[in-house]
Amino acid sequence: MKPMLPSLTFDLPVRPDWQYEVKYDGFRAILTWNADGIELMSRNGKDLLPQFPEIKEFLMRYESQLRPFIPLQLDGELVYLENTHKANFSAIQVRGRLKSEKKISEQAKNSPCRLMVFDVLIFKGKGTSGEPFHKRKKTLLELFRSIGFDLDPDPYNDQLFQYVKPHEDFNELWEKVVLYDGEGIIAKNNRSLWEEGKRSLQWLKYKNWKFVSCFITSYDKTNGYFYIGVYKGQAIFSIGQVLFGFKPEEKDALKQTIRQNMVKEDDQFIYVEPAICLEVKYLELYDNQLREPHFDRFRFDLEPAGCTYDHFMFAQKNLPEDLEITHPDKPLWEKLNIQKADYILYLREVSPYMLPFLKDRLLTVIRFPHGMFGEAFYQKNCPDYAPEFVQTKIDEGIDYILCNNLKTLVWLGNQIAIEFHIPFQTVNSIGPSEIVFDLDPPSKDAFHLAIKAALLIKEVLDQLNLIGFIKTSGNKGLQVYLPLPENVYSYDDTRLFTSFMAEYLISKDPDSFTIERMKKNRGGRLYVDYVQHSEGKTIIAPYSMRGNEHAGVATPLYWEEVNEKLTPVSFNMENALKRIRSQGDPFSDYFQTKEIQPFSPVLEFLRKSGKKG
Repeated sequence: MKPMLPSLTFDLPVRPDWQYEVKYDGFRAILTWNADGIELMSRNGKDLLPQFPEIKEFLMRYESQLRPFIPLQLDGELVYLENTHKANFSAIQVRGRLKSEKKISEQAKNSPCRLMVFDVLIFKGKGTSGEPFHKRKKTLLELFRSIGFDLDPDPYNDQLFQYVKPHEDFNELWEKVVLYDGEGIIAKNNRSLWEEGKRSLQWLKYKNWKFVSCFITSYDKTNGYFYIGVYKGQAIFSIGQVLFGFKPEEKDALKQTIRQNMVKEDDQFIYVEPAICLEVKYLELYDNQLREPHFDRFRFDLEPAGCTYDHFMFAQKNLPEDLEITHPDKPLWEKLNIQKADYILYLREVSPYMLPFLKDRLLTVIRFPHGMFGEAFYQKNCPDYAPEFVQTKIDEGIDYILCNNLKTLVWLGNQIAIEFHIPFQTVNSIGPSEIVFDLDPPSKDAFHLAIKAALLIKEVLDQLNLIGFIKTSGNKGLQVYLPLPENVYSYDDTRLFTSFMAEYLISKDPDSFTIERMKKNRGGRLYVDYVQHSEGKTIIAPYSMRGNEHAGVATPLYWEEVNEKLTPVSFNMENALKRIRSQGDPFSDYFQTKEIQPFSPVLEFLRKSGKKG
């Protein structure tokens, strides 16, 4: 069975009565389950189950729940899911080429692929392909809900069968696709039928192209390809070749120019010195070659020296193309090999997880204009030279930056803003958006006190059915978060809880904890700073780096990691990214928790206890 295919568009596919889905990059697959069993076929008619046995194994675990819907046929994309909006194309290509049954079995267990289901063709034995798309989507939703499957894509969920959500708002979804560096969007007409084997204009694919400025190095006479490169230092770094996107007259003029300026020729190639600059759009770099390269335009305004590997790497990560990164090779840490380019690429990669905590918060940054080699300074006021896209909010005479988008985050990174400190509420909140306990031991050697305090707090939270999150401070401490619904509680309300918790810690272990504000009187104990949680005070944002010698990161943790083995110095820039890639974001459901946090009964109890006291 040949699947229905979308048509490529370079125009924004924003139309009335259309819906939008994330385009996941993998193997198109049609799943059929009938009396003969389960079959998973590729668009070329290849049986995918021997290569991806985890899909059948997963479905068989739910056989009894799925039995009422059989015969069933579903359309989807078999992927290695990297994040909620992106599949890893190279990973599934590697997986698809495995020959050893043992290796396939190991990968199926340790790094399973997922079937992202976006359409239903047969439901309870009845064909649905002749029904309009919006109706088929409703049927698919009914199937997932009936089984009790989660409806949100999640690369760390054991559910290998995932639902592809339709979205009404193209721009909102596109912002997420760009942020998560996804492949693109599929736009679908609500009334479209599923037409076998047809490349339809009722489904449109709009891709998240990346752009690279490069120069031509040679022309292949045998197939018409132009080979392209960039400068890496003084050497030419080849990035592949391009054929498509040229108008016939552009291609003819280019071939003629190459012939006139060639430096040598052999049976296959005509070679030229770097001189002809062009911009090429592509999806990603795969096996050191551009995937789906298309000529976009000539860059007569650019010298070959401006086509650099650094710019190529920034474009690869979908950094805003109109934002210049200055001095990318500037060293930032004395004992670590971290250049400014590395730091900005860190911010880019961590942005989907960091930006939700910065959104609509009055931002204070600590800037290190000379890296760790010079003086740092706090910056609250937005500088006069800030670009127009940087949003601000005046509060008590200070024009604060609101870091509400990727472009602002990268711009701040280019300013070498290393630390991002935020208040406990947004500009739209009339009270705290969360409670945070800052557990800061007197020294690095006393980190065990922070662990002890965090675990005691967790015991209390569990007894009260409260949901807490924990992260490192990036320095020598830990921070425990309780998300709260917006505009419900005051700082006086939360003070009842923070002071109660401080008293509880001291009652449990007065030799380890204190609320003594004078450092000289603390006697090596951990100071429980419940006063710090108040209006106008700030805390380091999740995933912000710190200006310390080990390039620490305020890293979200899973509670099971909080034990005596935990060491603060192991949470640095490199490891923060590795953690997200391998085990996800421990704060991923932080904002969903706000609405279900059962804080009111606890507050009511504390108020009554206070009155009785």
